[in-house]
Amino acid sequence: MATARRRRFVHAQTAWMLAAALALALLDALTLELFFVLSLIGFLIVVEFTAPFSVTPEWRARLKWLILAGLAAFGYVAVRRILSTLPVEVF
Repeated sequence: MATARRRRFVHAQTAWMLAAALALALLDALTLELFFVLSLIGFLIVVEFTAPFSVTPEWRARLKWLILAGLAAFGYVAVRRILSTLPVEVF
């Protein structure tokens, strides 16, 4: 049973990432940063929608570290994007 739920989680995340890549390609906006942000949003949604009600399996408990790493990378991307839009006189 745990294997089926894990497989469902992986399939949902893969489908989200493929849909995001396809949508960005159709909009001619496919960049690594946008794909990463949409994949992270999708990952957080999939984690919440597939969360069990009573017992948390061990593999899901380890997802918090992946979420933390993703949010740290998102912070880096956001700061880099903000700094690139600021004028040089601010520094």
